[in-house]
Amino acid sequence: VVHDPRLVSWVSPTVLAEAAFRDIGDSESDCSFPRNKLVESQPKTRPRPEGMYHCEFCAYSSRNLSHVTKHERTHTGEKPFRCSVCKRAFAVSGNLQIHMRTHTGEKPFSCDVCQKAFARNHYLMIHKRVHTGEKPYQYL
Repeated sequence: VVHDPRLVSWVSPTVLAEAAFRDIGDSESDCSFPRNKLVESQPKTRPRPEGMYHCEFCAYSSRNLSHVTKHERTHTGEKPFRCSVCKRAFAVSGNLQIHMRTHTGEKPFSCDVCQKAFARNHYLMIHKRVHTGEKPYQYL
């Protein structure tokens, strides 16, 4: 087992699920976290000859360096984006932007039937089922 101080000592199920994320269309290999050996460190300044960037910790690869950088945070636990109000930290800047709506009260997604507003589009999609009667799950 390789000991690397950049790796977190405990990984939540959510982080494990994120680490298993596959960058569809960019990689023929997927992340197999945790792994006993670290993949040989690759330069971050340019892709390998085949045009791919590779995770330092697993077999994940992508043509997009920013995808690999975000993915590697699932291994390291790095959260460089911090809320200026409550100090909560995030690995992805977009998640911080969504989180800020909890402080500002911004609700940019509204129902076209009843005008109820939501901070996240996903919450609006769930709400719309009230009007359509859709039941996406089969109950036993």
